[in-house]
Parts: sequence; structure tokens; C-alpha cells
Amino acid sequence: MTTSTLSPRQTFRETVALVAARAKEKLPQAVNGRVESAVKLVLSQDVYPQADGSNLVGSSSDPMKTYLLVGTTCECQDFQHGKAPEGWCQHRIAAGIQKRVQELLPQTPQDQDYNCNFEPPPAPLPEAPCSLNVKVSLQGHEVMVTLRGQTEEAVLERLSRLLQRSDVRPLPKPQPRQKAWQKGR
Repeated sequence: MTTSTLSPRQTFRETVALVAARAKEKLPQAVNGRVESAVKLVLSQDVYPQADGSNLVGSSSDPMKTYLLVGTTCECQDFQHGKAPEGWCQHRIAAGIQKRVQELLPQTPQDQDYNCNFEPPPAPLPEAPCSLNVKVSLQGHEVMVTLRGQTEEAVLERLSRLLQRSDVRPLPKPQPRQKAWQKGR
């Protein structure tokens, strides 16, 4: 099959395989499967080149974690603790493969889905130490608003600012339901 009959995704995968094979030839043999792990990161689009030249590379074990690669320095444990042979951790190899693949692939709008030049998903927000739920009328709609902050004072200040808005009205307090024996009084 010629390259012209391959889909963009197939071309991408084929190019990744070619670049990985060349990397295996050039890198120390002691990288122990790190090239294969790097290929998985590239194929799963977990390499995020940044405008400043650094790269964010996803973790192969924790889907919510990325490692910052600046130059040849990585934040991962393998690199930091000297376990990566000659500093070749899977994240550094993945960034190198990704860069070389992008140099080899033609840049067309059709290929944009496969070139991985996008931002990683944002990290989940930590739970706030203090939160408050309040039901209000917002532009005529009954809504539940959750206010979060680091302190009770900060949350109450946010509540005060919310209630000062002209498009927000506090809902009237619900009246307690009378029990049957109270209705006759």
C-alpha cells in the first residue's frame, strides 16, 4: 500500500513506527522498553508541545498526571532518581518521537487531529475547604449556586456580592407546613 492511499491516521501511525525504529537504533540498549512506552504515549496523543519549547507528556500509569519536559530534563521519577539510562526516560523519548514525526508529516488541515498540538485537559480542581449552596432567582430562573473558597469569610463575602447583583433575588423562605392538628386552631 502506498502512502497516498493511507488515511491520515494510518500515515501518522506508520510515521511513528518508522521514527521509533530509528530511535531504537540510536538510543542505548539499556532503555529497556522505554521506546515502546514512548510510542504508546505518542499514539495516544499524550505529548503536548508548548509555545516555550517545553513539552507536557502524559503519565503512562496515571491518566490525570503530566510531566514537564524542559530541554532534556524531565520531572518524572525515572529521570529524577537516575533510573533512566543516560536520562532517556519514556517522556523524553516520546517528546523526541513526536517532534520528529511532526517534522516528517505534511501539515494540512486534514492532519490537525493527529499532530497533538493542543493543550492537555485541565487538572481536576481540589476540593475547597469551605462551600455554601444557596437557591436564588437569577434572571427569573430558580437556580442553585455553589460558592467555594478557602475560608468561611471568603465564601460569605462572595454570597454578599452575589446577593447585591441586580439580576439576583433571594427566594422567599419556604413556610413550614402545618400539621393537620394545627390547621383547626
